[in-house]
Amino acid sequence: MNRSLKKIWNVISSILVALVVILALLLVGARVVGLQVFTVLSGSMEPTYHTGSLIYVKEVDPYTIEVGKPITFMLNEDTVVTHRVVGIVPDEEDPTVIRFRTKGDANEAEDGGLVHYKNVIGTPIFSIPYLGYVAEYIQHPPGMYIAISAGAILLLLVFIPDIFADDKDKKQDKKKKSSRRNKGAHVAAHEAAAVDAATEGPASESLADEIRRKTDNLLTDEEVEDIRREVEAGRFDDAAADALRQELLRREAKRDMQEVPH
Repeated sequence: MNRSLKKIWNVISSILVALVVILALLLVGARVVGLQVFTVLSGSMEPTYHTGSLIYVKEVDPYTIEVGKPITFMLNEDTVVTHRVVGIVPDEEDPTVIRFRTKGDANEAEDGGLVHYKNVIGTPIFSIPYLGYVAEYIQHPPGMYIAISAGAILLLLVFIPDIFADDKDKKQDKKKKSSRRNKGAHVAAHEAAAVDAATEGPASESLADEIRRKTDNLLTDEEVEDIRREVEAGRFDDAAADALRQELLRREAKRDMQEVPH
């Protein structure tokens, strides 16, 4: 994947991940802060709450609810309803027990029964249009399976390019390291050869030639031959070396004097 496509894909994947995170916060995160989430399934509260809206309900003390407030309550074990309070009816025998008369904003008549205060879940504090359709779809099969599959595919698509990029980078690093090692070996070989060439004399140089070279050709052939024999016989010790050094200095000084023009 070239850099331009990778940048485009990174932007797209970041947007998709952000949308998934936001959706998760809206559907699940609300419960963390004590809100309950419900989907509006009918138009009885139009235009306040549209069909398909997601409403967020906060638990409240039933005795603080006033006429005109919308409430969310349990109509029966399987049904949750959000309607507006149009009246409060205390119990004749026990005034601490209250019931609510309710009505949908879009309905002409009040609801047929009273809502017991213990059936009140809370009051809606805000809603998000159309998000309820999504919530209902992904909470039940097959939408649940599709959502899980889509999430898994999204994670793979986000991380797979990075995995391939890491493999490619590792291969390139290996090639670079191998190239550097080979280059270093060649340089070391050339340097070693240069050192050998500098320290060693010509390959075919004899001991006599070496003696002539090192004494700057100041000795006669007979003297060179005598020194060669001494070296080969192992009798050329430190004393002999010092004597030869003094003789070479004397001869070099004599040669310099001869070369001075008169």
